[in-house]
Amino acid sequence: TVAPTGPVPTMFEAIVRQLAVTATYNKGTVTIAPHILYTRHGEIYVDAITVERDGKPPREEKLGTFKLDGLGDPTLTARAFKPSTLFEPAAEKYEGVTLMAVEQG
Repeated sequence: TVAPTGPVPTMFEAIVRQLAVTATYNKGTVTIAPHILYTRHGEIYVDAITVERDGKPPREEKLGTFKLDGLGDPTLTARAFKPSTLFEPAAEKYEGVTLMAVEQG
């Protein structure tokens, strides 16, 4: 069997397996740790911790929101991540619209 490809299945797998994803974003390269995939106004978004931007780690850890359509060629990496304490799966903005979220230990 061939696994489905494309941004959504890639993010699902990244979230389930807790693996970082690389993608092009705003003409640069980002490595993100996706924590949740959800819909808003009919569009799919991913909230993720940015691990690297153009090869450099960010100054501080923060959970960012990325429109899935805005992430070019998302690719699964072998780089594992632990769910961030910044991620609040019970946040109101995710209510009833969550497609997939990391399991917090």
